[in-house]
Parts: sequence; structure tokens; C-alpha cells
Amino acid sequence: MIISPLNNGSQHAQGIIAARTMACLMAFALVGCATSKDQYAASADAQQRMAAETTAETKASTSIDTKETYLKLVEQMQRENLWFASLAHIDALEQRWGISPESTRLRADALRQTGQAAQSETAYKRLMGTPLEGAGYRGLGLLAGARGNYPEAVRLLKQAQRHTPTDAVLLSDLGYAHLRAGSTGEARLPLMQALQLRPDSVQAQANLALYLELTDQQEQATAMMDANRMPTAARSAIREAAQQLRSGATAVPTPAPSAGMPFRDEAAVPLALKASRWPSPIGMRTATQLGPAATVSTSAPLPSISTSRGTP
Repeated sequence: MIISPLNNGSQHAQGIIAARTMACLMAFALVGCATSKDQYAASADAQQRMAAETTAETKASTSIDTKETYLKLVEQMQRENLWFASLAHIDALEQRWGISPESTRLRADALRQTGQAAQSETAYKRLMGTPLEGAGYRGLGLLAGARGNYPEAVRLLKQAQRHTPTDAVLLSDLGYAHLRAGSTGEARLPLMQALQLRPDSVQAQANLALYLELTDQQEQATAMMDANRMPTAARSAIREAAQQLRSGATAVPTPAPSAGMPFRDEAAVPLALKASRWPSPIGMRTATQLGPAATVSTSAPLPSISTSRGTP
């Protein structure tokens, strides 16, 4: 068969065109693959970043929204005297995580502070046999004192002291309860311990000054009040309380709260049973932070006290 040159050239040209077309198609395919891979890589990277951010947010949310954090929130509200609001948050806390000794103690304190004594007593009793049994005895002692049953308050606060023997506010409460119960001699040890553990405590200062007034140590009481710059209203309340206790009166006045201060503030109501925070270190100011005027002067002739080696 004779192949025509024209036909041969045409076939050759078509082959070249086909080859070039195939090359272009392959080139486009390669470009398309590269673009697709780049897009896929970018998309995968974005997804990984989003997943990482979501994981971080989840971890952060988990670290904030926990039972322990919620308990701290309620404790902070109670430190700010938001007792009614704290009850609502305790309900929410227990609905989510269940009832615990910690939430029961917070509820009992809030019920007592909002005038619901019967419910508060029930809650404190539920703490018996738990790690917070001491808080239960403390709360029951405060309720007994509020009813005017100071011998019972002494008994219950002594039970609380066995659990927290170095709690200065508890010791001051115990000493004050002794004074109100008529066992003045028994008040000396816990009151001295309270002041030495917390020399900056206005409550401890006032209750010890009351003890000194009651035991005819007026000069020492005045020196201590001078050293701690006690206001005139507090001094008058201490001396009036001492006079009424000497006469056997049952109603002992407490200083009125000063302007801008919550009723339960330690400085406003020193002559009353007052629960310390549990466990209590948060927000505690030291005598050094308050300055020299807040500490007991060494020139004040306070009564000496001897303790056994095992006394805290």
C-alpha cells in the first residue's frame, strides 16, 4: 500500500496535536491535584486549630465550673454577707453535685444568719459524724448562745474546740460564753489564748477587756484598750456589760454597728458569739499588716498566763 505524503504529514500533525493535548491535560490535572491538595491541607489545618481551641475551651470551662470552685464562690458571697443569695446558690450547687458536708455547713450558716434557727439547727446536726463535725458543734453553740443558754453554749463550743483547738475566734467565743454563764475563772485561759493567737482580733481584744473589767483589773483593761485604740462606744459597751454581769443582769448590750459596716462585722459587734470562717485563713489580716497600733502593747500589764507543754 502506498501512503500519500499528504496523508502521512496529516497523521504526523494529528499525533503531535494529540500529544500536546495530552500534555496539557496532564499539566492541568497536576495543577488541579496540587490545588486540591493545598485546599485539603488548609482545611485540615483549620479543623485541627478549631479542635484544639474547642479542647482548650472545654478544659477551661471544666476547671472553672467545678464543685470546688462553686463552693469557693458561695463562701465568698457569705464573706460579703450575701446570706440570702448564698442560699439560692447552695440549692443550685446541691442540685448539680449533690449534698455534701461542705454544702450542708454553708447552708446551716446561711440559715442561722437569715433568722431560720430551727432549720439551721437541723442542718448543723447533720454534720455530726462527718469531717465537719466541729463546725456542727460550733454552730449549735452559737445558736444556744443566741437563745441565752450560755451553759449549753459552753458545752457545745468545748466540743468544737476539740476539733479546732487553735481557732482564735472560737476560743474568744468560748471565753465570752464562760463570762455570760457565770464561770468567769474558766474564761481566762481561752481568752488569753485567743488574743495571743490573733492579737489583731477586735473581738478577742474586747472580750479580754471585759474579763479584766469583771475581775477588777480596770487599769489593765484601760491600758489594753488604749494600746488598741478602741473607740469610745466600744469602751462604754464593755464597761456597761461588765457592770450588768456583776449585777446578774441577763441582758448585756452590744455596741451598735458603725456607719457603713455590716451588722455582723467583728469590729462592730465584739461582745457577741461570732463564728469564724471555716477553715478561716482566707482574708485574715496579721498584726504586722495592721500596724503597731493594732497589737497589744508590751507596756500594758496584762495578767500572766502559764500553760502546759501540750496547750496549743
